Amino acid sequence: MHRVEHVMGFPVSLRVDDPHVGEESADAVFAWLREVDARFSPFRADSEVRRLDRGEIGRGDVSADLDEVLELCEEYRVATGGAFDVRLPGRGLDPCAVVKGWSVQRAAGLLRAAGASRFVLNAGGDVVASGGPWRVGVRHPEHADKVCVVAELGDAAIATSACYERGDHILDGRTGRPATGLLSLTVVAPSLTVADTVATAAFAMGAEGIAWAAARPGCEVFAVDTERRVLRTEGFPVTSEQARAA
Repeated sequence: MHRVEHVMGFPVSLRVDDPHVGEESADAVFAWLREVDARFSPFRADSEVRRLDRGEIGRGDVSADLDEVLELCEEYRVATGGAFDVRLPGRGLDPCAVVKGWSVQRAAGLLRAAGASRFVLNAGGDVVASGGPWRVGVRHPEHADKVCVVAELGDAAIATSACYERGDHILDGRTGRPATGLLSLTVVAPSLTVADTVATAAFAMGAEGIAWAAARPGCEVFAVDTERRVLRTEGFPVTSEQARAA
């Protein structure tokens, strides 16, 4: 089974290689992602996030899902010394950096609950893989037609933060200015909740974010800094061909 839909502002593709898993499982995945977009988007006037930001509901009145997301946001704000912050001065509450990975990981859980064991769910380039090996190419930060590394995943997730798609959209919460020091940073972790949030938080920290991300439990890192230096943790799962070449 293979399906692609545009949800939350980017293409989401699903491939399931288990023949006993039907289209209803894909229906459930995309229905959940559309629900997340409606409830948590900072761009929808009637979303729960916007209602909280406007003071129409209090923190104690939010759903259990939004409470979980906000707890994660606060955890990473503290862990990065404020570099990762979803409440920047002069801007509305924007938890998208956590919501994307969290919601796609939850969607992967729906697939597993339906009996899927071999699948790949790709949300705008951030991937949850199960039953690999799956090969996932990471786009070169300066050449759109090239990859800078290919990761080989079994049961894991991979996420990249960079500025090549949306410009300087990642801000350092300590300064309020665009993050500097990195061209791209990729994280492989057991879940996309972790991989995506750690990648964004580390990018916001700049060059110091590489060591910070590498020290997070279960995380492996591949980064390119603004001096075009490539830094890779020993456990980053490159393909066997790349490992031999190195």
